[in-house]
Formats: sequence, C-alpha cells, structure tokens
Amino acid sequence: MKKIMISGVTALALFTGGIVGSGAIGNSVQAAQATLKFKDVPSTHWAAEAINSAVEQGYFKGYADGTFKPSSPVTKAEMASILGRLADQPDAATQEQNNFTDVPDWAKSGVSIAIKKGFISPSKYNGKLDAQAPLQRGEMASWLTQGLTVVDPEYKQALSDVTNTVVPVKEYFTGKLASSQKNAVAVALGTGLMSVANDKNFGTDRTTTRAEVAVLIARYATVAKTKPADFQGLNELREVGLTGTNLSVIAPKYKVIPESKYPESYDYSKVTGEFSKIRNQELVTKTNYADIKVKNWIVVNPYVEGDARSIYYPAFVDEKNKPLRGAYYSFAEFEMNIKNSMNQLQGGSLIQAVAMNPVISPSSKAVSDYSIPHINDLLGAKGVFIVKNPVYWGKGLLHFDNELNPEVFLTLKDGTIYRVRPN
Repeated sequence: MKKIMISGVTALALFTGGIVGSGAIGNSVQAAQATLKFKDVPSTHWAAEAINSAVEQGYFKGYADGTFKPSSPVTKAEMASILGRLADQPDAATQEQNNFTDVPDWAKSGVSIAIKKGFISPSKYNGKLDAQAPLQRGEMASWLTQGLTVVDPEYKQALSDVTNTVVPVKEYFTGKLASSQKNAVAVALGTGLMSVANDKNFGTDRTTTRAEVAVLIARYATVAKTKPADFQGLNELREVGLTGTNLSVIAPKYKVIPESKYPESYDYSKVTGEFSKIRNQELVTKTNYADIKVKNWIVVNPYVEGDARSIYYPAFVDEKNKPLRGAYYSFAEFEMNIKNSMNQLQGGSLIQAVAMNPVISPSSKAVSDYSIPHINDLLGAKGVFIVKNPVYWGKGLLHFDNELNPEVFLTLKDGTIYRVRPN
C-alpha cells in the first residue's frame, strides 16, 4: 500500500472526535519510533507490527500521554474516514450520494470518499449512519467486503455464492448470525480478512478496536491484490453455498461413476455426481421410520496443514484426532420428519452410507465449542428422539481404500441417483 501524506487540517478532520490528543506524531520516522514507545503497545502485543505500520502511514496517531489505546473502540465516522484514505482503492462504478444527516463536520469528507470508493452504501441505511457510535464487527465485515467488490467483480459473485453456505462460526450454528450479515462474514472469513475469537464467535455485535483496525488495513491491502479463486477457504464456502458440499475442493478425486461402468440396459440418465441435485431432497430410506434429507455435507482432510487445511477443520475436528487408513472426515447435516416414534438405532437404518451416518454426531471438543447441533441434544429415555423434526450433524468417514467401501450412493424418491467414488 502506498504511504499517505496528510496535511494538518486533514489530519484534524481524520483523527479528531476523542481519538487523538495533542502532541501528535509528525512524520513517518517519528511515527514508527513513537509507536515503539507507546506505553500500552509492547513489542509482544499481538498487533504491534500493524500498529507501527498504521501510524507510519498516517492512519492513526498516539495520545499525548504516550499511549495508543489499542483496545479503544473506533467509531463509524473514524473508520469511514480511514477507509476513504486507502489510496489503492478504486472508485465504485455506481456512485451513491452521502445523504447521512448525523455525520460530524470533521468526518463528512471522509465518509463521502468512503461511499465513493464503495465501502459504504447509503441506500442500506435510513438517512442516518449513527456515525459516532462504535463500529461493530458485523458492519465492519460488510464495509470491507463491499469494498472488495469494487476492486474485483468476482468478489461480488462470491458474496452471492455464499448465501446458502455453512459459516464456521458459533453464531451460525446457534442461529444468531443475521442473514443481512451472513454473506459478508463468510467472505471475510474465507479471505482471511477477519476470524473467529477464542470463544468461536465471529462477534458481529462486538466493537472494533484501534488495534483491530490497524491489522485490518494491512489485511485488506493484501486481499484486494488477490483473486478470490486463490483462497481455498472462500472456494469451499462458495461451493457449499452453491451445491451443499465442499467435496470438489477437498476431495476432487471423488467423481461420478461413469456410464461405461453400468450395464447397457441401465438408465444412466438418472445418475448424477452433482450434490446440488439431491441437497434438501427426500431420500429413499431402507426403513419407514422417518423421511430424511441431507442439507449440507462437509468433508475435512485431517492430514494437511496451513492454507491447505479446510476452513471447516477448526469447527469439526480436534488436532489430535486422525482416522485410520487415510480416510477423510465426513460430516452431514440431516433433516428428518419422524413419522411416529424413532430411536437412535432406528435412525441409523434409514440410509446406509459410510460417509453419512445418522446414528452418531461428531464428539470432538471443537463441535462442542462451536455449539454444532448434536444428536444427543435430541434424544430422551432409551435413545428415543424427543423432536419430530430434528436437524443435526452426523459423522462418517470418506474412504479411498477399495476394501472399505469408498462409494457414496444415495437415491432420491424421484429416482435420481447420486453415486460417486474416488477415481
């Protein structure tokens, strides 16, 4: 990112409002030196390097008492002004007018520029930005991902693709992730712009701090220079949103069984390798205890590290656990309509697919920490379901060893057959 030189008047407009004291930093060298001397930003602080950079580039200043106050919240007006100064951010093709009536004079220009650059869309507000309120992380995700759509139209497509995805944050699994922020949170996670906290929540309603903003400025610059397709996590989230599974990203060897493997008399027109065609559709069951659908199917390769690791790994798998003989973990989200009464074992007899087991849910600490719906929460005495329409996640294994039945074979009531195996 280019370094930004600011005048004294512009700096006043950018950093007033209680965020800057007198005795501000004069130039980039002094800025870097002064940041190292902030009483509350030791070299071991998690954001020390980002704070150094943000101060050096003129996005922040320290306070007169020698502190930076890294944990202090940033207001919407302050953040908008900072985003408006991102020199590498292009202007949006469609320009909206700044019709906010509650923006203080010092921030009006900065807010207008942030709108011009596509970070803020006034049409999504009702004439008021609530400019002097602390910016919450959910709204931050929305602003940043909107900005990315201006940089590269493919990010706009990504925001659309994740509408029906599984978002690996606790709020998603507990039903507390607002639909208005879900897509932005997914893209922010998938690109590495933002992450979950130690409590596994994204924290959409938590305020954004000065230290976090310093980090986000640097991250945004990096993401904006990267194609959406280069982020495996985002690819997974998009695939799950569009098809219901991340299989093609994590286990691309799994393909539809070709027509040549069937007898000539077989009606191959019913066979598909597209999971989207069976997602949320009623499956043929081996017993008649309940109707069953698969809402989502998540596959995790437990043998890779770093960026090659599934974005869903932290939500489903504990570090120490690895299955035998090279199998991948397989997690299916089931939705059932129990006809009369059904116990746990009877539920397991509905479909017999090694990769999708309705009898058990994953028992990892991760699943507990993320509050992923578990079969045990739905069972009463003698393992009988106490909910007529349970929705929960089951655990299976995706095998590659022919001796362990690697095929995934599901049939819909309309005759459609989903049949894939590793090639």
